[in-house]
Amino acid sequence: MTNGDRRMSAGDWIILLVLTILWGGAFIFIEIALRGFPPMTLVFVRLTLATALLWGYLRLLGRRVPGGVAMWRDYFILGFLNLAFPFILVTWGMTEISAGLASILNATTPLWGVLVAHLLTHDEKATPAKLIGIGFGVVGVAVMMGADALDGVGANLLAQIACLVASLSYALAVIHGRRFADRGVAPIEVATGHLAAAALLMLPLAIVFDRPWTLPIPGVDALFGMVCLVILSTAIAYMLYFRLLASAGATNSLLVTFLIPVFTVMLAALVLDETTTARQWAGMALIALGLVAIDGRLSRGRAAPAAPPG
Repeated sequence: MTNGDRRMSAGDWIILLVLTILWGGAFIFIEIALRGFPPMTLVFVRLTLATALLWGYLRLLGRRVPGGVAMWRDYFILGFLNLAFPFILVTWGMTEISAGLASILNATTPLWGVLVAHLLTHDEKATPAKLIGIGFGVVGVAVMMGADALDGVGANLLAQIACLVASLSYALAVIHGRRFADRGVAPIEVATGHLAAAALLMLPLAIVFDRPWTLPIPGVDALFGMVCLVILSTAIAYMLYFRLLASAGATNSLLVTFLIPVFTVMLAALVLDETTTARQWAGMALIALGLVAIDGRLSRGRAAPAAPPG
């Protein structure tokens, strides 16, 4: 069975849901950390500390990040596509457009993933079920966010294009990341290598734009947000992400962008006692239909021939 036809196992779905929680919570941690860190410095510190954490863990295991010129070239390409470049684009884009509109644009990542995987791989071709599922997912996210999130569509075109290019960059990163699994590089080693490369790419930007040596010492709340961001939403999350990529394929790995708005709404209802509206439930239902279509279990079940008697 090819990656394009592979359905996700129960373990893959568990990892996907955990990633949804870790990356959905990242928005809260970032908001807290921004009280004491400017954006470029926040990204650089996040990547650097997560790299140090994973590097130390590898040393405890008696392992190391596979090196060599070709390997580090691919780490830097992946770090650029998956971290540095999209982080810069989204950060700038959200200074011009609403968070809701940015979320909808970010939810196009699986759509880009299906297209890029179809063009650049031989084993993850687009299928009607995948395209239908992606369509349900994008519409579901838009319904959840509501019409207010679409304020500004048509204006601030460059900011919207920046967010779309960031989503395309994430999709390209997933395709590029497949080569590490083909080489037998473990998920934790890929996560460490590409985080280190992205941190090096962010260093000159933090120096030029933020001049971090002139900044005041962050407060306790900002440090708490940074610690949670580093450990939960970066180090652990990217280990799980590359494990999911190796086992479930590129298209399935991008489904987390559909689930993050669902987690955000549910977390707000549980923790902040906010009311969940009928529109939000309808959006979640559409996303669920999209996930079922992409996974393909029902269609395969219907298409399966009856077992021969005896």
